[in-house]
Amino acid sequence: MDFLAGLHPKSVHFPIALFLAYTLFEIAGIVIKKDFLARAAYMLLLLSILGAVAAVLTGNQAGGIAEKLSDLDVAIPLGAISKHETYATYALWYMFILAAFRTYLMVKKKFNGWLKYSFIVFSLLGSFLIYEAALLGGKLVYQYGVGTEVIKHGNNSIEK
Repeated sequence: MDFLAGLHPKSVHFPIALFLAYTLFEIAGIVIKKDFLARAAYMLLLLSILGAVAAVLTGNQAGGIAEKLSDLDVAIPLGAISKHETYATYALWYMFILAAFRTYLMVKKKFNGWLKYSFIVFSLLGSFLIYEAALLGGKLVYQYGVGTEVIKHGNNSIEK
């Protein structure tokens, strides 16, 4: 399972980029009123969900390793990891719900009017959740050193 944890730093960038691209395409498709932009936005939303599933699964494995290291008295910021995990999980569930709602509206031919415009707000809210999860993940690496060789070998391995 360490292999999956090692994929977390590589997989996290996909849902971030794809969901932010979805947001831009969603807004552009609604404002410019081009159907191909709306279809592209929908595909980007679905792809961002796949990326988020990979990021959350690999992140859960990385979190498990962090807990084991903490049990070995390695300084691991478990509270910060928990907060990052919470935002990432909220973002993933939000994406699922957003995609399900958009799919329903498209199938019922009701993706129009004020409901269509509400997706500008919905996509921006999702972008905020992604941003918060990413910001907290970045702090884990750059402020606390989580996932780096310093943490893997214990805090005492730093050369002075």
